Amino acid sequence: MPISRPLRPSDAPRPADSAQPSRRRLLAWTTLGAASLASAALAGCSGSAHAHGAAPEPSPSDAFSPAAPVDPKAIAALPSPSAASPLAVRGKPVYKVHDLLPDAPTDAIALTIDDGPDPHYTPQVLALLRKYDIRATFNVVGSQAHNYKDLIRQLAADGHTVANHTMTHPQPFSHRTGAQIEQQIANAQSAIVDAGAPAPTLFRSPGGDWSPAVFAAAAKYGMIPIDWDVDPRDWSRPGVPKITEKLMAARPGDILLCHDGGGDRSQTLDALKTVLPALKAKGLTFVTL
Repeated sequence: MPISRPLRPSDAPRPADSAQPSRRRLLAWTTLGAASLASAALAGCSGSAHAHGAAPEPSPSDAFSPAAPVDPKAIAALPSPSAASPLAVRGKPVYKVHDLLPDAPTDAIALTIDDGPDPHYTPQVLALLRKYDIRATFNVVGSQAHNYKDLIRQLAADGHTVANHTMTHPQPFSHRTGAQIEQQIANAQSAIVDAGAPAPTLFRSPGGDWSPAVFAAAAKYGMIPIDWDVDPRDWSRPGVPKITEKLMAARPGDILLCHDGGGDRSQTLDALKTVLPALKAKGLTFVTL
């Protein structure tokens, strides 16, 4: 897995994904109360979806549900993240494969999988990827990495890229203070490395929620911010046909978004059983970011 990657800034606007509201506009509030972010984060993420800047509305389908709690003492005992060479702070994330990997095949697409590892769904996704000889980019939640270290080691052993997706997936992420944002990223980095994966060089913000503070924190820890341009909204469980239809529309250069954690991902799994061999049959080449 490469440690450094050639970059090419993208000046093109992000393509419209759907007439429906995207997930980044339906960010889930995580109740922190008066406790510090660290202690509240360990309870996992829950909340309700809302339009950015509007009053929250209940949306259980978008709530992130960690598979198991994390002992605060165990998190406190994690080593500090290894020193990384800071990167230049970017003004926007990567939306297309060739913005990050200009030398990738022209027919390259990237499958990114968020919110795991999950003890039930991640092994099934891994088995499916092995079956079709596909490598993906897993954006993992630090608390999950800490609880399921064996799955993190398996992701790395299978040749998948393991990226940082914060410690507890709080939403809306950009509304946190700079210190809270940095701690979420640093704790996840420590948990992922402690679980047995290489230090991530990529970061994805929960819900694709970006801000100058988020870009700065990612750059401080040597990570490139990555997003997506094909969103089947599988987190909302719209049905296997809708997930399949959206993913099947992928074109060369697209970054696809799916989920293996945070809730019931059976629809995602069933859709991928059809989509992965079909996209390969169309001549598209799966690459890791």
